Amino acid sequence: MNKVIVIQVIYNSKRFIEPVFNAIFSQTYKNLEVVAVISCNDDGGKEFLAEKFPLVKIIDPGYNIGFAKGHNLVFSAGGGSASGGDKSEFFQLVNPDMIMEPNYIEEMLKVFEDEKVGAATGKLYKIPEAGIMNYELWKKDNISNKILDTTGVLISKSGRARDRGQHEVDSGQYNNQCDVIAVSAAGAMYRRLALESTKLTISHTPAYGRDKVAEFFDEDFHSYWEDVDLTWRMTNFGWKCVYQPSAIGYHGRGAGSSKGGYKNVFGFIRHHKTLDLRIRQLNYRNHIFMYIKNSKYFYPQFFVREFFMFFYVLFFEISTLKIIPQMLKLMPKIWQKRKFIQKPQ
Repeated sequence: MNKVIVIQVIYNSKRFIEPVFNAIFSQTYKNLEVVAVISCNDDGGKEFLAEKFPLVKIIDPGYNIGFAKGHNLVFSAGGGSASGGDKSEFFQLVNPDMIMEPNYIEEMLKVFEDEKVGAATGKLYKIPEAGIMNYELWKKDNISNKILDTTGVLISKSGRARDRGQHEVDSGQYNNQCDVIAVSAAGAMYRRLALESTKLTISHTPAYGRDKVAEFFDEDFHSYWEDVDLTWRMTNFGWKCVYQPSAIGYHGRGAGSSKGGYKNVFGFIRHHKTLDLRIRQLNYRNHIFMYIKNSKYFYPQFFVREFFMFFYVLFFEISTLKIIPQMLKLMPKIWQKRKFIQKPQ
């Protein structure tokens, strides 16, 4: 029986710890090792977690390490030195605001019987914060009106990546298992061999200032789009990403897409106004970096979309453009990573 490392990077999410970790330890698949990386602990979540769930192995780097680097700590050890255990074949990510059904991990593992599968996601539904706190009651009240959060990620030639089915009422339209180009990390499972074979290994350049850099999630992203970036890279390297509809989870998602997307202009503007400035800046920067690294060709649709996106930001979110100097500084590194990804396999 393969061991699965369950990873969560915690950022001031004490209010979710009890229901989310209860769901982790209620899994029907029992060969698990649970690791929590503390990215921010202003609310005392670390101490609460240690008291309530003593089996969790806690890593506290002492600073806001970010989603990407926080997970890389555990990936790089393969579940070994960082988590205090043996090497693991699979890693199951669980966002701080995600609750898994008891058989989630068991169902996810079934798709990995195909040795070409590198990553997978289950069928995730949207759940409000109050629903996480009262999960069983919320699920009972919403059993016939569940709103989808993700069933895998689609990416267009313009570079727009979106969660398939997001905001739709589930009427069985996504009940079939299928391959997708990428998956959201909210409830993703990864094969260790796929992570190892696609990690970014960059030789020394002046831009890096280091002899060698090896990353799974791209640490230059810090947070946002690093998950799609990773699994799009896996697809580029010949691995399969799979949607498994029998694995069910519920995800709060603090920063999803607006309902209706670009077609609902005013809804799009209202939605973006609710997002923190740092989130908007990372979203703007990282979606461009992701495309530059992973798209085989630079399609005309990309430049058209970015032209309109720039003027939208200029008129409605001008503070987002403060990220541009940092983007320009990082561009040589991103371009080097593109060359690594796009080289013949």
